[in-house]
Amino acid sequence: MVQDMTVGNPTKRILNFTAPIFIGNIFQQFYSMADTIIVGKFVGNAALAAVGACGTLMFLILGFLQGMTAGFTVVTAQHYGAGNQKAMRRSVASAAVLSAVVSVVLTAVSMAMMEQILHWMNTPEDMYGQAYGYIMVICAGIVAQVLYNLLASILRAIGDSKRPLYFLILAAFLNVVLDLLFIAGFHMGAEGAAYATVISQGVSGGLCLFYIYKKVPALHLHREDWRLDGDLVKWQVAIGFPMAFQYSITAIGTIVLQACLNTLGSVAAAGFAAASKIEQVVSQAYVALGTTMATYCAQNTGAGEKERLRKGFRSATWIGIIYAVLSGLLIILAGKYLTVLFVSENLNEITGYVDTYLKCVGISFIPLVFVNVYRNGIQGMGFGLLPMTAGVAELIGRSVMALIAAWFGSYVGMCFAAPLAWVLAGGLLFVMYLYIMKKRI
Repeated sequence: MVQDMTVGNPTKRILNFTAPIFIGNIFQQFYSMADTIIVGKFVGNAALAAVGACGTLMFLILGFLQGMTAGFTVVTAQHYGAGNQKAMRRSVASAAVLSAVVSVVLTAVSMAMMEQILHWMNTPEDMYGQAYGYIMVICAGIVAQVLYNLLASILRAIGDSKRPLYFLILAAFLNVVLDLLFIAGFHMGAEGAAYATVISQGVSGGLCLFYIYKKVPALHLHREDWRLDGDLVKWQVAIGFPMAFQYSITAIGTIVLQACLNTLGSVAAAGFAAASKIEQVVSQAYVALGTTMATYCAQNTGAGEKERLRKGFRSATWIGIIYAVLSGLLIILAGKYLTVLFVSENLNEITGYVDTYLKCVGISFIPLVFVNVYRNGIQGMGFGLLPMTAGVAELIGRSVMALIAAWFGSYVGMCFAAPLAWVLAGGLLFVMYLYIMKKRI
């Protein structure tokens, strides 16, 4: 069911749209969490640390693709908000072609460079083999990731945030079954977890495609829709690639952090990996809120509703702050008890690492609200390059803090790298928002 975000109470629209995305993101996290839990239980801490180390690389690759597909479909949402069905279909076809080209190039480049990248990251020898096998399968399956993320972004662009959720839930359960089959049954190690992830993601993308074919005639493309228009391609590239690079810039910072963390050894890396998975589940609400704001702002920009944009930003900010306080308290007080899900060796030592990390990030969630709400909202309004400067600030903050922490051998310093990045980026994005609303629209 599609939603017109240009009418109705902004707070209710944002909440109703965000909830399915949040639940969907949680289930998407189950892909990697299931990998982490089952690998940690059935293979060991070295393999767990390997999957955790690869998480930063997955963030770089898949984050780029998520940002790119979301950016391409901003144009789709703006045309939908303006009521231009023909232009909307042409933007969908153009996004599909661009996504296919990028998928092929990124698959080839990532697989060719992966061995060297793992060495640059100071990957410990006891987890190198598992890490390499895992990430190479993920890279080979990039097309499956693109299929789901593009089609889910298209559906969200026309106001349907529920169907991608349903298909993702089914795929998440499939991922768990395949994880157990490949790891516990066939003893394929971390590589088996990667195969499970790719197959499950491909299934969710296939279900999105089938649903569009059967139930969404507005997205049925005609032959003339596939004729690429140079101006349209430039418009999509101008929004999509900056959004993709925004995610990549953030990911580069996490790679620097992971490289510094690896110098503390595989036990610290395993603790950090487990804690990151817990934090990532909680923080999916901020990601979902950001995704909602991209659609909300795109549709309302297309409709010329400036005052409604202001109301939407205000509502989303307060929703995020309330959630930040509640979720922060939750993981500070109880997050460490989830460590037992991930490890079977050195439980007490790793629990200490997990608790330290969660306390550091738990007190820092409010800046993360501003990062997601204002970055995605500004991008939805059609400003692709401006938010990238906030990404650079985030990269600098995370990297500098990680390097200083590595110099002193400080795990606590590593844990505060992300919060510092959120403060710098969130503050800069809020200033951008004030400038844009006053001067640019």
